[in-house]
Amino acid sequence: MKLTKEKDSIIVNRCLTLKGIPASAFEYQLGNRSALEWVLDQYQITTDKRSGITNDPNRADEPQYIVRLVGKIITVSVETVKLVERLREVRV
Repeated sequence: MKLTKEKDSIIVNRCLTLKGIPASAFEYQLGNRSALEWVLDQYQITTDKRSGITNDPNRADEPQYIVRLVGKIITVSVETVKLVERLREVRV
């Protein structure tokens, strides 16, 4: 998975691109990066050089898992940003 330079699409594989990622999805930060960027980083297929063991977050029994996870992370991020903005308005 890879985020485009414009940060408006996620290339899942050569056959699937998720478009229309809202900019506010990147405003919800976990440390120094957004929750979405963290998930994209953590859910990469990797192979340990020493052992040769491959870590593949894709689930053969659940092929839509990653797409649903990304959708949930985007929803939670956008809604959290909205809530925080509303709380700021209430405090003023």
